[in-house]
Amino acid sequence: MVAVAGTALWLGGWVFAGVIVVVGAIAFCEWAMLGLRLTSSQIAKIIIILLGAIYIGFACYALIVLRNYSVAAALLPIVAAVATDVGAYFTGRTIGGPKIAPWISPSKTWSGLAGGMVAAGIGVTIVTAIGFDSPLSLIMEFFLGAAFAIIAQVGDFLESFIKRRAGVKDSGTLIPGHGGVLDRIDGLLAVVCAYAAFSLFTALFGNWA
Repeated sequence: MVAVAGTALWLGGWVFAGVIVVVGAIAFCEWAMLGLRLTSSQIAKIIIILLGAIYIGFACYALIVLRNYSVAAALLPIVAAVATDVGAYFTGRTIGGPKIAPWISPSKTWSGLAGGMVAAGIGVTIVTAIGFDSPLSLIMEFFLGAAFAIIAQVGDFLESFIKRRAGVKDSGTLIPGHGGVLDRIDGLLAVVCAYAAFSLFTALFGNWA
């Protein structure tokens, strides 16, 4: 999976766009299936599915636009999301401690979130330092990555909440041992949306920022 994603990211163009569209379409189908299980109201089901289409569609579009700008621009939110997952997993397993919201996701701890913030901060700082002529200081880049880690966790909690309400453990069974595609990219979707908004803000108000 990493090899395919990495190759597509490096090649860019229609290859990257095609991979993103396929992944996004599968994630949306999984979202729609969860939405159909959430409620018996037909109107509510339509609203949930439309919200998923907007959320996932915007994230996919934003990632394609970012890659058209540069490899680093698309790599930054990916690194932030992956670093958050890795840092949170190993820190949470090593330190443990109080849970953030056990009624939504029983495995997520405050120590894991802290580890994910540090890992994402380091990852974003490295990508920004290498791939951008950034006006931000190293400290600001680190805190930007830490903020993305919090957003990634929010995206993770959102999907976990939906799955609990739908009464399922995973969004799908496409990836053996890992569940569905949506389970793997829930944090990334949130980070890409936030990063796209941040990029738009700095483009419009760069001098002031």
